[in-house]
Amino acid sequence: MINEKRGIMMRLVLLGGPGSGKGTQADVLKKKYNVIKLSTGDLLRQAIRDGSELGKQAKNYMDKGELVPDLVMVGILEEKTAEFEAKKQGYILDGFPRTVPQAEALLKMLDKQGVELTMTLLIDVPEEELVRRLSSRWTCRDCSYTTFKDSNGNPATCTQCGGELYQRDDDKKETIMNRLEVYSKNTRPLISFFKDKDLLEDVDGFGQLEEISARIFDLFDMKGIK
Repeated sequence: MINEKRGIMMRLVLLGGPGSGKGTQADVLKKKYNVIKLSTGDLLRQAIRDGSELGKQAKNYMDKGELVPDLVMVGILEEKTAEFEAKKQGYILDGFPRTVPQAEALLKMLDKQGVELTMTLLIDVPEEELVRRLSSRWTCRDCSYTTFKDSNGNPATCTQCGGELYQRDDDKKETIMNRLEVYSKNTRPLISFFKDKDLLEDVDGFGQLEEISARIFDLFDMKGIK
């Protein structure tokens, strides 16, 4: 989407720890600002379905259970964003970059396209709150709806269909702590990286969904993003 006031197309990177709600906020922004939400998983699957050369390369790595190299991933991203640039279609990157080398590759890709990253937005949530959120998350066995139990164990059943709730392995405390450790080691350095490039903005990620969304809207208004 083109900003009517300043002619700026939204190219947004979202950062935040597991449980920060960045995926949910990406969906909110996608609807409000008429932009595309891009995830690396979706891009990889689409490239493989399309049978592109890069998609074939990615499939070879994935079939072996190996990580897709950054060079291949950025190549797939470049093909997709080139389409968006031609259409003047804004987009949000959710889940990429995850490391500083990926961030460097992203900025090089954008420079090659002759454009700039609009903003990197950090949804800032204290680690203890991330642990609390993730460890209280339960999933319905019947409809897969996700809900959050309070300290008294309520709700006892799914609020959507009344089904039995269970806790996924990746929502258990031991796994959560490992996920946060991986995030701290690999992804947290991105905050400093983008801050040094004057591309970082942050919003308080504590509170209700609507409150956090309102903070982001206010930030975008202040920056002239409409």
